[in-house]
Amino acid sequence: MSKIETWELNQRQGLPLELKEKLTERRIREWYNHWSGDVYVSFSGGKDSTVLLHQVRKIYPDVPAVFVDTGLEYPEIRAFVKTIDNVIWLKPKMPFNKVIETYGYPIIAKDVARYIRDLQRDTNNAATKHLRLTGIKRDGTISKCGKLPTKWLYLKNAPFKISEQCCDVMKKEPIKKYEKEAKRKGIVGMMASESKMRIGWYLKYGCNAFDKKQPQSSPIMFWLEKDIWEYLKKYDVPYCNIYDTGISRTGCMWCMFGVHLEKGENRFQKMEKTHPKQHDYCINKLGCGKVLDYIGVRYSNTHQPFEDLSLFQEM
Repeated sequence: MSKIETWELNQRQGLPLELKEKLTERRIREWYNHWSGDVYVSFSGGKDSTVLLHQVRKIYPDVPAVFVDTGLEYPEIRAFVKTIDNVIWLKPKMPFNKVIETYGYPIIAKDVARYIRDLQRDTNNAATKHLRLTGIKRDGTISKCGKLPTKWLYLKNAPFKISEQCCDVMKKEPIKKYEKEAKRKGIVGMMASESKMRIGWYLKYGCNAFDKKQPQSSPIMFWLEKDIWEYLKKYDVPYCNIYDTGISRTGCMWCMFGVHLEKGENRFQKMEKTHPKQHDYCINKLGCGKVLDYIGVRYSNTHQPFEDLSLFQEM
């Protein structure tokens, strides 16, 4: 049975900011006290983690922030992180070009990329591939999840590797290593409103997942984006100026998860205008242009994706 009911999440998301702050403060104190102060804030430099860090340090000023310098961040984000005190910088074990070469490109969504990886790998057993293709498990029962959606079946034959593992290598592994060595537990700025997966996480664990294999606190889970902006304005908190350029998504610059869903000018078209050097490197040097062509997504205001996939094969 879920720890939190859906109606409870909806109710908390509708609370005024002042009450949300008080609830979040309570969750932060619970987490801090449970681990005897051995905690840290996972800090991306984005607006959500900026608000989280500000609220944590209002209570506990000495809590360190941890930033994973993947090399995929917007330059404005890196510059902003450098202005924040007591930030520990981590590095992944390999750069993004090696990650996609070794594991594959991150496209569509994490679960879809995982299922495609299972189908592309020769080492996976027949039962796993059968599950991904049909949704039928080894015992003959139907899995509610586990089947690759029909619309993405063609990607199993793509002339490039596809995988969800970039986030594991680039972010999760450095964080796990830090937690083990520093013996600290993380506080992260996730919000349930960002995805169905995060809604599920909140309904299962609430804000503080003490019993999870890798314990984690997400004390602003029930906040909404409007709360973030209201908080920044209320306390006059400095934030990264990249948001003032019209860019609303400040995660990994070259991540292709979800780009096919973006209406109007997508993240790569915007990048072509705001960060042409990074755009050129991503599209032409890393090969993301060919991948986006293959899934029919525009990455330039002057380029149309291929409608006939056979043209891709001829390149």
